[in-house]
Amino acid sequence: MENPVKKRVLSMVQSTGPFTLGNYLGALKNFVRLQDEYDCVYALADLHAITVRQEPASLRKYTLQGYAMLLAMGIDLEKSIFFLQSQVPEHAQLAWILNCYTQFGELSRMTQFKDKSQKHADNINAGLFTYPCLMAADILLYQADYVPIGEDQRQHLELARDVAGRFNGIYSQTFTVPEGIIPKAGARVMSLQDPTKKMSKSDENVNACVFVEDDPDTILRKFKRAKTDSGSEVALGEGKDGVNNLIGIFCAVTGETPEQVARDFSGKGYGDFKVAVAEAVIEALRPIQARYRQLLEDKGYLERCYTENAPKAQAIARRTLQKVMRKVGFVPLGK
Repeated sequence: MENPVKKRVLSMVQSTGPFTLGNYLGALKNFVRLQDEYDCVYALADLHAITVRQEPASLRKYTLQGYAMLLAMGIDLEKSIFFLQSQVPEHAQLAWILNCYTQFGELSRMTQFKDKSQKHADNINAGLFTYPCLMAADILLYQADYVPIGEDQRQHLELARDVAGRFNGIYSQTFTVPEGIIPKAGARVMSLQDPTKKMSKSDENVNACVFVEDDPDTILRKFKRAKTDSGSEVALGEGKDGVNNLIGIFCAVTGETPEQVARDFSGKGYGDFKVAVAEAVIEALRPIQARYRQLLEDKGYLERCYTENAPKAQAIARRTLQKVMRKVGFVPLGK
């Protein structure tokens, strides 16, 4: 009996700095789980990164570190394709075509454009405005059935769906219209110092954010200083943002349920629970950190990985792009 064809998942992440615990639990950990069930295509979105001005050496460094970290987390190149976006030029080619099938009003309503324009008022460039068209090209090139997203990316996925449907309506079926996958467990890790805000690498408070690369002593210190709430009961509750966040993190790294946590820590205070959360995070990250260090020391291996994966991605992307160009009416390149 033939194996059924797996549905395809496409996911891309930027790497303009070290990954946070929130990045790992909210999205990256799920990359590994998805590989067994789906045909996965993953990439580091370095083209997207330059909508904000980057220092070239830093961009290269963080791209390579990001690639190594995702391999360390468990992306399996026997199961998945994992490449660097800038090494597959079809992304930029399709993005231009999709620019011409996306309305100005649609792009002007994008929340991220408004937010980033305020943060980077001295560099409101055209790429920042048309960023969602490149994201749509990323997804549609690979005929992705599903795209893992956070709530902050839902609007971009909806635009990709709209553009795909519009193009299909004009030229006949060309693109798969993708659906979103929003992870449930650990999907939203909040700041340790202000649990009403999402954990962010750009937080000015050094104790607010845990990085995947942090050493055990640093992780323990940050969790010990985590903001909790009045009272001492370790259980989910209305208005208990701090302890709710810690319970969510603990459950995401251990697999326990909030009910189990409440039973296990019945009669214990927040201090004991903070240490337990820190220790659970340290143990979860320990093998990832060890593998990451090994990979960074073997630059030749990393280069072979991304060099061999770019053509695999390009073979899929080129088929879609050639179909699009033919339907639009471009003259094909002679043999």
